[in-house]
Amino acid sequence: MASPTLRDVGETALTEAGTAGNATAGTAEPPRRPALSPSRASDFKQCPLLYRFRAIDRLPETPSRAQVRGTVVHAALERLYRLPAGDRVPQAAVDLVSPVWTDLLDAAPELGEMFDGADDPELQEWLESAGMLLQGYFQLEDPRRLEPEACELLLEAELGSGVLLRGYVDRLDVAPGGQIRVVDYKTGAAPREFAEIRALFQMKFYALALLRSRGVVPTQLRLIYLADQESLTYQPELAELERFEQTLDAIWTAILRAGRTGDFRPSPSRMCEWCSHKAICPAFDGTPPAYPGWPAEPPSAPVETPTQSLLDHAE
Repeated sequence: MASPTLRDVGETALTEAGTAGNATAGTAEPPRRPALSPSRASDFKQCPLLYRFRAIDRLPETPSRAQVRGTVVHAALERLYRLPAGDRVPQAAVDLVSPVWTDLLDAAPELGEMFDGADDPELQEWLESAGMLLQGYFQLEDPRRLEPEACELLLEAELGSGVLLRGYVDRLDVAPGGQIRVVDYKTGAAPREFAEIRALFQMKFYALALLRSRGVVPTQLRLIYLADQESLTYQPELAELERFEQTLDAIWTAILRAGRTGDFRPSPSRMCEWCSHKAICPAFDGTPPAYPGWPAEPPSAPVETPTQSLLDHAE
């Protein structure tokens, strides 16, 4: 199998991981105009300055082992569904871990720096932990009985306001009667209230994109948590998604306002503990880089978005 592109081996592409790698190597990539993705919308809600750093400055971030493992697991599940139905057994999923990791290193060699070489015993333990998550998946679903319409599906939809939505769905199931189920894998444990709200925000984003691109309200949104083998299901309603569309319009309007002025303010919270950019954040007496300016494309018709990054697989 040919080495994958950065997109091929993650839930939503390791495109940003590749960007980070280029930045680390000293090769600057010109700023690209972001459209609205669920991860970037969540970033702006959490902290406007974090949105700027990720979507406009495109500053590199170093993923953790848990985050990279999430990408490995997602890629293995995607490849599992390429196999004939009868071959989708636990051992087949576990056997995909090593080739996925090899291909990931081909695409982003800097990820190998997480370990002290190929003989590092912690590397083997890490790979085995990815295999255990995949084995746990079979306690929740039998992939031999499923034939998804698509895995790692790029969804794009333009709202009436002109806002372009873009995001990657882990799996899309379509029943013979046309009912749609959106499935998202999480390699962490089932969330507490705050994380659950964030996860449902992401799933409503996908549901709205499907509504506007296919004219159908998904019957079910399903989050699968592999660490503790639990799942969360949600049934969206049309009126709810229409209200959610107004929320996204408001978020994008606020992003454009900040983009014109460069006024992306920090919003300190307990999430700052895990932020890669504390050293340059004014909330922690840091100094951000000079604002590069909002990209020159017409703001009413965003044409490009950074794909959700490797970091979006955080546990």
